[in-house]
Amino acid sequence: MLVFVTRVIPEAGIKMLEAAGCMVNQYTGRTELSQKQLIDACKRSDALIVAGPNRIDRNFLQSCRHLKVIAVYAAGFDNVDIAAAKEFGIPVGNTPDVLSNATADIAFLLMQAVARKAFHMHKSIAKGKWGFYEPTANLGIELNNKTLGIFGLGRIGFELAKKCRNAFNMNIIYHNRHNNIASEKQLGAINVSFEELLKNSDVLSLHSTLTPDTTGIFDLKAFGKMKPSSIFINTGRGKLHNEKDLEHALREGYIWGAGLDVSNPEPMAADNALLDMPNVAVLPHIGSATEEARNGMAVMAAQNVLAGLHGNDLPYPLPPESPVVNAG
Repeated sequence: MLVFVTRVIPEAGIKMLEAAGCMVNQYTGRTELSQKQLIDACKRSDALIVAGPNRIDRNFLQSCRHLKVIAVYAAGFDNVDIAAAKEFGIPVGNTPDVLSNATADIAFLLMQAVARKAFHMHKSIAKGKWGFYEPTANLGIELNNKTLGIFGLGRIGFELAKKCRNAFNMNIIYHNRHNNIASEKQLGAINVSFEELLKNSDVLSLHSTLTPDTTGIFDLKAFGKMKPSSIFINTGRGKLHNEKDLEHALREGYIWGAGLDVSNPEPMAADNALLDMPNVAVLPHIGSATEEARNGMAVMAAQNVLAGLHGNDLPYPLPPESPVVNAG
C-alpha cells in the first residue's frame, strides 16, 4: 500500500506506517502542491495524509475516489468536503485532542503578550529605544478577575479556560450552539448569546470551527459591540475575522488589543499594518508546534490510515457534518 503525505511529518507516524508494510511518499517541496499535482500523486496512492491547506473538495474526491482513507494532519477540517467524501465512500479522520493543550498555551501566551504590549516593547529594545523612564508610558492592563469569553468552547477552549481560571481567577463565559456541561460544572462557565459575549468579554478568544455561518463573523459591527478595553484573540481560523475590520477597530479604539496565531489571508504579509501596532501580537500559526503535539498528531494520522487501509472504522473520524460553533 502506498501512502502519500503532503508535508514531511514526524518520524513517529512514518515508522508506524512502514512497520505495517506501507510505502510512504512524502512531498518535500517548499511550495504548495497545486490541485492537479495533488490529484496526480494520489492517483498512484492508496491513502493520503494531508498536512496543510490543500483543498479536499468534490473535484479532488471524484478524481481520487479509489482512495481507501484520508487522514487530516490537524484538528481543523474546514478544507474537506465531508459530504462529498461520504458520498464517494472515502473515510476521513483528523487529529483531535492531542494538540489542545499546545494551542491553548499559545492563546494564553498571546493574551498576556497583548495585555503588556510585550512584542512591541521587545522590538523597542532592538531599535535602541530603551531609554528614559516614563511612569505613564507604555502601560499595559492586568488580567486578574477579568472575564474570559470563548467563542466555541470545545477541547482547546476548555484548556484555555482552565489556565485562565487558575492563573488569573477569570470568570468564564462562552457562546456555543450546545452547552459545555463539563466546563459549566468544573469552571462555572456560562453559555451566553453572541451579543452578550461581545459585550461582556474582557478577553475574547476564538476556538470555533470555520463554517459558512462563522466565516467573517468578527467584523466591524462585532468589534463595535466589544469593550474598548477588551483583547481579541484568534488561534482558531483566520477567516473567522475580517482583518481590515480588525485593523480599523484597533486604530479607532473599538478594542484595546489583539493577538493572532492565524491571519486572513494566511500567511500574513510582512508589511501588514497590524505588525507595527503596539497593542498587537502576531505569531505564524504555531498553535500545535510542540514536539509532543506534532508527534502525537503523526501517530494519530498513521492510526487512521492503517484502520482505513484494512477496512476498519477510523479511531479518529470526522463528524458527518460540522456544527455551527464547536471548537476542537
